[in-house]
Amino acid sequence: MKHLYLIIVIFITSLGISYSQVSEIGLAGGVSFYLGDINPSGVFKGSRPAGGIIYRYNINTLLAFKSSVLFGRIGANDADYGKTADAKARNLSFVSPISEISAQMELNFLRLYNEEGKNPIAPYIFAGVGVFSFNPQAQSPTDGKWYDLQTLGTEGQDLNQPGYDKKRYSLVGVSIPFGIGVKYNFLKYYSVGLEWGMRLTFTDYIDDVSTVYVADSILRIFRNPVVAELADPVDAHSKHIPGTARGNAQTKDWYSFAVATFTFKLHYKKGCSAMGVKSSRMGNKRR
Repeated sequence: MKHLYLIIVIFITSLGISYSQVSEIGLAGGVSFYLGDINPSGVFKGSRPAGGIIYRYNINTLLAFKSSVLFGRIGANDADYGKTADAKARNLSFVSPISEISAQMELNFLRLYNEEGKNPIAPYIFAGVGVFSFNPQAQSPTDGKWYDLQTLGTEGQDLNQPGYDKKRYSLVGVSIPFGIGVKYNFLKYYSVGLEWGMRLTFTDYIDDVSTVYVADSILRIFRNPVVAELADPVDAHSKHIPGTARGNAQTKDWYSFAVATFTFKLHYKKGCSAMGVKSSRMGNKRR
């Protein structure tokens, strides 16, 4: 990481960019949603409140490094999101908190300045890497209680029975955030923006749905009736055949944050770039 920062500094200096390298810190607020087995294509459908904090380091007028910590909630249910009769009849549902810390690079389409008389607005694209946590939960129709689905093993995880060798999935994963936004600088020290980003993940269990059904009797004997009920929440005469598809393991789940941002610039000094400082010192020596 130290080598990366050194390369960036050398690159900026070599270009002779006279720009104030400004750090910003602020708040973000908006919505979050998910795409996966229960909500395959409903962009922004079921959006729930989200928010967090962001830090941005403006490397130059076109490039910035950003780090953010965001929190939200996601969820979906077959009854409202299912597009076919079979999907609705599956009757699965979940809600989950979603927390993320990420590091991203932003590329502005226009040169962005803090100085009066120069361009104060710029659309941008961003991409990076993040770490996120989740915890899918569902409500039992029998006792009305909410249960953490990962610990139940609704698809036979950790049953330790012949033919059932799946392990419980992790509640922490890596994500690849990317998206678009626009930011506007005003009053020299402040900036507001709008940003929408999708998160590619490498898990298919954000919604606790991925592979196939386990026999209802197996779950009742080796777990308990609540697990069997939440794994296949239909009436006794409509239970799915063991081994048939419960989800699509070939696709991974996604989640998204769309937020408005407000940031405050730290240590703002007009024209205090490395080149500018160096030139001033050389000038003083000549005098």
